[in-house]
Amino acid sequence: MKIAFFSAQPYEHNFFDALNTDHTLLYIESALNANTVALAQGCQAVCCFVNDVLDREVLLRLQQYNIAVVAMRCAGFNNIDVPVANELGITIARVPEYSPYAVAEHAVGLILALNRHIHRAHNRIRENDYSLHGLMGFDLHGKTVGVIGGGKIGCAFVRIMRGFGCRVLVFDPGKAPIEGAEHVDLDSLWQQCQVISLHCPLNTQTHHMINAQTLSKMPQGAMLINTSRGGLIHTQAVINSLKQGHLGYLGIDVYEEEASLFFRDHSDTIVQDDVFARLTTFPNVIITGHQAFFTRDALHKIALVTLNNLHYFELGDIDKMETVN
Repeated sequence: MKIAFFSAQPYEHNFFDALNTDHTLLYIESALNANTVALAQGCQAVCCFVNDVLDREVLLRLQQYNIAVVAMRCAGFNNIDVPVANELGITIARVPEYSPYAVAEHAVGLILALNRHIHRAHNRIRENDYSLHGLMGFDLHGKTVGVIGGGKIGCAFVRIMRGFGCRVLVFDPGKAPIEGAEHVDLDSLWQQCQVISLHCPLNTQTHHMINAQTLSKMPQGAMLINTSRGGLIHTQAVINSLKQGHLGYLGIDVYEEEASLFFRDHSDTIVQDDVFARLTTFPNVIITGHQAFFTRDALHKIALVTLNNLHYFELGDIDKMETVN
């Protein structure tokens, strides 16, 4: 098959090229949307990432080009109109598990950096400032940590935080109990946890679950971590809480309006997103550009599962694919 890879980054080429034996891979740097979908003409499949847009218009165009499979090289599929894909007979595949450890470890890295002000200390040392004022942290040992989402990433995160000696509370009504963690309702989690980490999918139930009301229930000085999807957080509400001094720390690897920002070099331009720009001004905020997944192990697994999905589709063996519809 000839496959159009949208939102393709140079670092991905080596992983896919090393494992590919049967397909022609067309790497396209642009994201997939209504303006770029024509680039898929002549291909039999498209391969997409987290910020590609697969709405009704795009899916209809893909069907017109006789493209019957979309291979997502990520776990999430909130950017796809799945009912429309079903209606059009387009199969959607994904990589449900690439490396839960990569994302969980990145979340812990954000916690440690925020708590011990490592980003600020690093900048001071480079300027020969070895003072400690403003760098005081707290022991993680004995603290209560909340985890929203008890999937494989959430479970990996729980194990790490238990290793620090934390009490861990989990909210995920659809999952089995996690060893070493207490399952609680959301109100209990908001009220008891000094650190809260989001590891749930974005859907109609979780959209803006972090808002003015839920933030007000958190303890003064709480830390919020999001390595899942930007739409879980109402960004302006978080900014207001930071300004008021209620939310103590924020570490995010995702942002609701990241599609026009992340995975590109904007160092020679002025960011036009005033909300995002405001976030970057807080000393108690750390932002990374959707890199939590970004390890050699994860990229290898993403390439392997994605190509396997396409291989099974070509064979007509849909049952062996990791599909969402």
